[in-house]
Amino acid sequence: MKRLGWVLLVLLGDTAIASETELETVEVEGRRINLLGAAVSASEGVVGQQEIALRPLLRTGEVLELVPGMVVTQHSGTGKANQYFLRGFNLDHGTDFNTSIDGMPVNMRTHGHGQGYSDLNYLIPEMVAQLAYKKGAYYADIGDFSGAGSAQISTSNRLDKGLVEVTIGEDAYYRLLAMDSVVHAGGVTSFAFEANRYDGPWSDIEEDLNKVNLLLKHSVALDDGQLSVAFMAYDNSWNSADQIPSRAVEQGIIDELGSIDDSLGGESSRYSFNVNWEQGAWQASAYIIDYDLSLWSNFTYFLDDEINGDQFEQVDDRKLYGGQFSYLAESQLGGRGMSNKFGADFRVDDIKEVGLYHTQERQRIGAIRSDRVEESSVGIYWENRITWSDQLRSVIGARYDVYDFDVSDQAGTNTNGVDLSANSGTSDDQISSLKGSLIYTLNDEWEGYISAGQGFHSNDARGTTIQVSPTDGSQVNAVDPLVRSLGYEFGVRGFISDRVNTSLSLWTLELDSELLFVGDAGNTEASRGSKRSGLELTAYYQITELLSLDFEYAYTDAEFTDSAPEGDEIPGAIENVFQAGLSADFGSGWFGSLRLRHFGERPLIEDGSVTSDASTIWNLRAGYRVANWVIKADVLNLTDSDDHDIDYFYASRLAGEPSGVETDDIHYHVIEPRTVRLSVGLSF
Repeated sequence: MKRLGWVLLVLLGDTAIASETELETVEVEGRRINLLGAAVSASEGVVGQQEIALRPLLRTGEVLELVPGMVVTQHSGTGKANQYFLRGFNLDHGTDFNTSIDGMPVNMRTHGHGQGYSDLNYLIPEMVAQLAYKKGAYYADIGDFSGAGSAQISTSNRLDKGLVEVTIGEDAYYRLLAMDSVVHAGGVTSFAFEANRYDGPWSDIEEDLNKVNLLLKHSVALDDGQLSVAFMAYDNSWNSADQIPSRAVEQGIIDELGSIDDSLGGESSRYSFNVNWEQGAWQASAYIIDYDLSLWSNFTYFLDDEINGDQFEQVDDRKLYGGQFSYLAESQLGGRGMSNKFGADFRVDDIKEVGLYHTQERQRIGAIRSDRVEESSVGIYWENRITWSDQLRSVIGARYDVYDFDVSDQAGTNTNGVDLSANSGTSDDQISSLKGSLIYTLNDEWEGYISAGQGFHSNDARGTTIQVSPTDGSQVNAVDPLVRSLGYEFGVRGFISDRVNTSLSLWTLELDSELLFVGDAGNTEASRGSKRSGLELTAYYQITELLSLDFEYAYTDAEFTDSAPEGDEIPGAIENVFQAGLSADFGSGWFGSLRLRHFGERPLIEDGSVTSDASTIWNLRAGYRVANWVIKADVLNLTDSDDHDIDYFYASRLAGEPSGVETDDIHYHVIEPRTVRLSVGLSF
């Protein structure tokens, strides 16, 4: 956090407000944007800051619930990456959904906690200018983790007004936000600073969340383009109330807000520098990221070690380097408009350590596994778009990705007495992907789509070279480095009378290998192939210029394609997701929204004999603007629901239970009780 102080002092020293600038101002109205003639599928869309500002958020990661059908939950402390569900995937913390911020990847591959780990805690929601989502694998510019879809988040280059806002809430919730834009060095410098503290509602721990965020961004207008340079900094520490076993609550050992192990939590930081450049048909970006995480968890309590307990620490310490560029060539084919886009991207993960340690009260007992990893990838792609007639368009794309993995064991003989040196090694793989869409314009208000595409996700580099199990030294088969997915989609989109924006899509996705969460290991492992099919319906109705209604429903049928004795159900696959909201913004006066989110029961084991309950939550935001002041109140979990945020089913052992006996049980994390947060802001 000390590294942030000098930057904040520099910012506060310059008080010139950016009243005039040559930078282009782009107004994004999100759901009111007419994507007819531009969209590739029925399941892509754009959301702007105007909509984000009306949403009450318990956690930062919930901005992704603006993606229709996406559910964002948490099974641990506020500082940890959220749990994401979409299109029948329990995405764990991000696998199979590609997320980026200003061209920088959010997904962490070969991560200490789980493949594709997507932590959005360093994002300041008020600085999001636009969130563009693309569900399915039909887009040539999206590579790894693209099976279920992707979200590209862009931060603001310029703020119309400065803002200082203070928020206080129950359970010692405090947040300070300061943001503004200034004319500086021939362009506009925008900054945002966020400090957040929170103890949480838990009965036997104080979450003691201490989060600091900084975004500093300088943008310069070019003749027909723009250049921006940005620095982001994030530092966080917290204690965790993890998922708990049902039997502990039923037996009165703890209540639903209690903990079995009260010494869990984490520390994380992220510092990045990135450049984005657009000039005519050219676009390019580059980034450097310094990231680390230490995370303490305990899912099985005293199952494996009846004396010291099963607590473990997951460590990730890395630097990321990467970037991308593209060129768009406009031309004609037989008198019809045609474009060809050529692009490439690269990424290097220089992981100083990705490790797993056996711990007790955050003190290391011994190393289970510790590795140094270098993982690099290069992808190239081509996308062709042709307007064949006033009604028919086509989009065809192809990409080719190459991956290299280099794993070096650093643990030697681990705490289980297993020599892990055999797990060192190198691996490489490559994969080609084809994608295509046909779009037919029915009339001025309706458009139809047929889309198909191949996608993929990478597996943990350690799995590509593994030979012996860190647990008992037994022989282990390596996993495929890159796993293919194949998706199809039929859909329609309507934009009616500038008031109704609606879409319907029927989709199927086949995956060669599923990644599943493993409770006793605390991460993911490769499993059987799978198939998912579903329906998604969205409708956004602008009742008046001041009042809007939105409705989103998603249905998914998910199963393994390879039959097995344990069953074909995919644990964690949600069948029904429903979200709706009523939003109002009366300009200089009242504003707010009332939102409902419901996700249905889901199987917790492969034979479907154990399921979770459904979960429903209401959130409310109400605010008032007067002169330069903004006052708002958020009531989160309005009905004080005690439904569950997350459920798992696996074996564990409590301290007082018989030695050598494991108990299969539902382990869950309850939705946080109703809480009220009040904010007062001054704009200038």
